[in-house]
Amino acid sequence: MVPLKTLLRSATCAVALFSTLPAFAEDVAPPAAETAAPAPAQPALWKVADEDTTIWLFGTIHILPEDIAWYAGPVSKAFDESSELVTEIPLDAAQQSQSIIAEKSLRADGKTLRETLTDEERADYEAGMASIGLPPQLFDKNDAWYAALMLTLIPLKVSGYNLESGVDTQISAKAKARHMENAALESPEYQIALFDDLPRKVQHAYLDQVVEALPTVKSDIDAMVDAWKAGKAKDLARLLNEEEDDPKLRKVLLTDRNKAWAKWLKARLDKPGTVFVAVGAGHLAGKGSVQDQLARYGITSTRVQ
Repeated sequence: MVPLKTLLRSATCAVALFSTLPAFAEDVAPPAAETAAPAPAQPALWKVADEDTTIWLFGTIHILPEDIAWYAGPVSKAFDESSELVTEIPLDAAQQSQSIIAEKSLRADGKTLRETLTDEERADYEAGMASIGLPPQLFDKNDAWYAALMLTLIPLKVSGYNLESGVDTQISAKAKARHMENAALESPEYQIALFDDLPRKVQHAYLDQVVEALPTVKSDIDAMVDAWKAGKAKDLARLLNEEEDDPKLRKVLLTDRNKAWAKWLKARLDKPGTVFVAVGAGHLAGKGSVQDQLARYGITSTRVQ
């Protein structure tokens, strides 16, 4: 079975970079929206606090269907009480990231992507592209990491998921309307480099896993979203960690970043105020999570919802 970790990280980590999908992806028509009432959701929320500082930790899903009502109860109360929003990248940087991605994703070795694949890998890749109606040459000029991200996003769009319904997009709009102060844990350049700097072997393994998972990508993401909606952090962690995948990907995409973020949060406790931290849900679930890294500093994270 394909490790879900690699696939789900595409949806929960890197998608923060895409304020809009590339033009070819926008041409893919999603199914007609249903008119059913929004499904209630109670995603997990944690609190970190000292005498004069409160930090709320909220795990987001960057891309969602339209029918999820998550902004209520303790989450909305915590956000409304906060004067500062902390996000993975600056609120206004997502559009800028598009030009950076367009540049960084281009191959620099004079070869096409398919030319770098083995015969077996190329056959599987072309079959996967055909299965979602894409021409095999579409990503020939791009690196493998970019093709892998696109092959995760496009099937989700066809299934009714979209970035506009994602938690990050909605929270950003609420924050801008309130003119909230915004701090960012990373820059778009840094997040893109996480993928662009991966060794070729790791990028190809990543692409292979995404291609293999294409037939079940919607059900896999559905299961993740269901766990997130129910606030089942342990189930979410199980989905993200059900099998070991490439240790390089785990270190680069999760462990190192969680350590850096925990260090930032520890320092933020020295400044008074109430802060709402919204980052990909995968960073707040399972072994090595941000909460685990905070605990190494003796800082307790209390589950609120």
